[in-house]
Amino acid sequence: MPAITSPFLVTDGRDFRLRQVDPQGPRRLPLSKEEAAAQLPRTIARLVGLQEKLYAHGKWGVLLIFQAMDAAGKDSAIKHVLSGVNPQGCQVASFKVPSSEELNHDFLWRTTVRLPERGRIGIFNRSYYEEVLVARVHPELLDNQRLPPEVMTRNIWKERFEDIRASELHLARSGFVIRKFFLHVSKEEQRQRFLKRLDEADKRWKFSMGDVQERALWRNYMKAYEDMIRHTSAPHAPWVVVPADRKWLTHYLIARAVVDAIDALDLRLPKMSSAKRLELESARRELESQGR
Repeated sequence: MPAITSPFLVTDGRDFRLRQVDPQGPRRLPLSKEEAAAQLPRTIARLVGLQEKLYAHGKWGVLLIFQAMDAAGKDSAIKHVLSGVNPQGCQVASFKVPSSEELNHDFLWRTTVRLPERGRIGIFNRSYYEEVLVARVHPELLDNQRLPPEVMTRNIWKERFEDIRASELHLARSGFVIRKFFLHVSKEEQRQRFLKRLDEADKRWKFSMGDVQERALWRNYMKAYEDMIRHTSAPHAPWVVVPADRKWLTHYLIARAVVDAIDALDLRLPKMSSAKRLELESARRELESQGR
């Protein structure tokens, strides 16, 4: 099975430039749309098996973070890639505008309380990264966070990057695998998807006039995303910058990246002790005797 995640995996972002990743994907792909369509179900089946081992093993946890501009396909990717995964082993959290309770805490609080348990896959649809994206493009939002004036310095974004790196390092040292996905959609593709939402009655509910207004700040957002990737990529918490203009490619790349990350743990089902074998043999004899 071809693995094509490596060109998009950013483990050291110091020299990263967003223009290095074409939203359409590279010109030469090792597989076609038809091949990807055939491979995706197999990759998802592999993920289902790995998730069962992760759950049974019960010591590692997995955190998948999805960030993107509106209409880049986060919901679609989560739906397609994690289809078939046992809901009992999965925890999904979507983060929208912070509530008053969340604003009364530090910016990491609302996501910290939603982190996955060991043995589970946690999915963040948006995350604490909103605090170096939306809040950076709209710095007036910081006023709602009730921060003391002393911490509202010109270094606040640098300090938040430091806080995020420290938090993710703590998670990695505690036995959590982290993969962060930035779905890189082009401005034109986003426009086409917005128009499609307006044309299709069952998708109009997704549209907001605010989405159009945010498009006017596209360059600001791209700069914020690039800066975010450059400052928070690490071997233990890499960014996967996924071309998002072609959904079939997006879904395949994400599925491969998730499978590769969990597969690297080389998980095994728990070994059965002699005492457990004896217990199971006793249970079998008891059940068989009940049928006589």
